[in-house]
Amino acid sequence: MFDWYRREIIAQGKQPLALMFVAFVVTFLFIRFSVRMIRAGVRWWPGNVAPGGLHVHHVVFGVVFMLIAGAGAFSTIGNEAPWAEVFAALFGCGAALVLDEFASLLHLRDVYWEEQGRASVDAVFLAAALGGLLLVGVAPFGVAEASIENTPQTRWNHALVIVVNTGFVAVTLLKGKIRVGLLGILVPGLALVGALRLARPGSPWARWHYKAGSRRARRALVREAHQHARWVRLTRRLQDVLAGRPSVSG
Repeated sequence: MFDWYRREIIAQGKQPLALMFVAFVVTFLFIRFSVRMIRAGVRWWPGNVAPGGLHVHHVVFGVVFMLIAGAGAFSTIGNEAPWAEVFAALFGCGAALVLDEFASLLHLRDVYWEEQGRASVDAVFLAAALGGLLLVGVAPFGVAEASIENTPQTRWNHALVIVVNTGFVAVTLLKGKIRVGLLGILVPGLALVGALRLARPGSPWARWHYKAGSRRARRALVREAHQHARWVRLTRRLQDVLAGRPSVSG
């Protein structure tokens, strides 16, 4: 295992990224465990940080961690060991704390245990997926696939692949497939599938190209009612297991 880590992570210069990813996942799991213990009223678990009665949300600590990590990474010791690894891990911790309260930042009110709070878990899952893909060496917009050794048109190949894949990602996002579009930045084939499939009802693409009552509009509604509903049920079960079930109210 150590030989694999040394060959695939250390030798490839990906140790800071690996530590950031691990710190992100561990911090998210820890903070969710903590808030669930607090929510359950477990006596032996420390409560919220509330100096003077002011509840300090963990997003505050996340912002501080990210600022320290960012400033350190840009300093003169940012590229030196072990500071590069320390700052990367600290950034991962901060990012997890911030994204875990993403929904509250989005709505500008505390929706942590409300239905809208599921957006935070979605953001964490998406960030973890993108970080994992970067860790295994996937290049954004399929740049790696455009590399052709000993070919004078290599730069043109890169430019063409980036433009084409960016177009697929843009179309996918316009069709209302946010998760697929963002993951498609690192997996171009996924963006291509998203760009070819029907748009979700209410998306900009559907409003522009699907006339009310048309065949495509009806197909989009049917697909949304069946396939998307099944996906929502599956993801919500996973969210409830890992992050806790939201309150019925809200």
